[in-house]
Amino acid sequence: MVAQHGSVENLVNAGFWKGRKVLVTGHTGFKGSWLVLWLRQLGAVVTGFSLEPPTNPNLFTLASVTGDCTDLRGDIADAVALQKTFLDAAPEIVFHLAAQPLVRESYRNPRETWKTNVMGTLEVLEACRSSDSVNTVVVITTDKVYENPERGIPFGEDDPFGGYDPYSSSKAACEILCASWRRSFMPGDSKRKIGLATARAGNVIGGGDFAPDRLIPDFVRGWESGSAVRLRYPQALRPWQHVLEPLSGYLLLAECLHGDAQKFSTSYNFGPLEADIRSVGEVADAVCQFLGTLWEHEKSSQPHEAGLLKLSSQRAWEQLTWKPRFRFTDAVSQTCDWYKGWRLGEDMRALTLTQIQNYQTLPPIVK
Repeated sequence: MVAQHGSVENLVNAGFWKGRKVLVTGHTGFKGSWLVLWLRQLGAVVTGFSLEPPTNPNLFTLASVTGDCTDLRGDIADAVALQKTFLDAAPEIVFHLAAQPLVRESYRNPRETWKTNVMGTLEVLEACRSSDSVNTVVVITTDKVYENPERGIPFGEDDPFGGYDPYSSSKAACEILCASWRRSFMPGDSKRKIGLATARAGNVIGGGDFAPDRLIPDFVRGWESGSAVRLRYPQALRPWQHVLEPLSGYLLLAECLHGDAQKFSTSYNFGPLEADIRSVGEVADAVCQFLGTLWEHEKSSQPHEAGLLKLSSQRAWEQLTWKPRFRFTDAVSQTCDWYKGWRLGEDMRALTLTQIQNYQTLPPIVK
C-alpha cells in the first residue's frame, strides 16, 4: 500500500507543555539536545542532568542549549546527586535518555555500559519513586532489545528480549527492570499513580550527531577530510528515521501517560514505514548524493552486528495516534542540510529550531 500524507495537524499539544516542569537525563547528548530545544519551544520548564557533552563538536554547544534549561552535570548512577536534582527541580515529567549508546563502545567497555544503562536507570526509577512531584516517566531504550533471529519480520513490543552485544543486552535488561518497577512500585496508592513507559526507537539520524562509529557522523568526517567512508556492513537493513520522529513520539507518549497512567504504561516502538527501512549502503548512497562523498566496503573482521532489523510501530499508530512525517529521502535531506549549514558557519541554533518548527507543520503519513 502506498503511503500518503494526511491533513496538517499539530501532533504535540503546546498547551499541555506550557509551564510544565520536565527533567531530561542525558540532555547534553544528541537526542537530548534536540528534545530540550523542542520542550523550550513548547514552553516547558526544563532541568537537565547529564555528563559533559560526549563529543567535540556537539549539538548542545553549537545550538546554545545550556540557556534553555537548568543545566546540571553528574552521573546518573550517583544516587545522592540524582535525589538532590529531583528534590530541587520537582519535575512532573521525566524523560530518561542518559545512556552509553554505542554498540562498538560496549564491546570495548562492557562494564561501564552495563553500569550506566542498567544501574543508572535503576537510580533514575528510584528517584522517581521517592519524588513527591513525578507522575510521568518515559524511559528510552532501543530497537535492539529484541532477540533477533533475522527472519525479516518486524518486531512488535511483545516479542522476546535478547541482545547479542553488551549494549543491546544492557538495554534489554533495562526493559525488564522497568517492567518490574512498574508492576512492583509504580501503581502507587489511590491518590497518586506514576505512569511509566518505555520507548524503543529505530536508528536515528539528524543534524548535530558527531559520535564515533555512527554512519552519518562518519560521512561528515569523510566529507571534511575528503576521504572515502569505510562501511562495515553495507547490506545491513535498519529502520532509519530522523531524530524528530521518535522525539515527537516521546512527547505524545508523555501526554497520554499523564492523562491515563494505567492505560499507557507499557512499551512502544517508534520507527519508519516498512518501505523506508533501508540498507546501510542505500543510506550511504543517498548521503553521497547530498554531500558529494564516497564510500567503500570495509572487509576486515568486525564485531558482530545484526544484519536485519525491522520494527512494527502499530501500537503507537493505534494507541497514541502517532505517525511519522518524513519519508526516507526527507530524513536524509534534512540531516544533510543541517551539516551543510554547520560547515558554512550558519547560526546552528536558529537552523535547528527552524527544523523543529517546520517539522510540526508537516502532515502525518497515512497508509
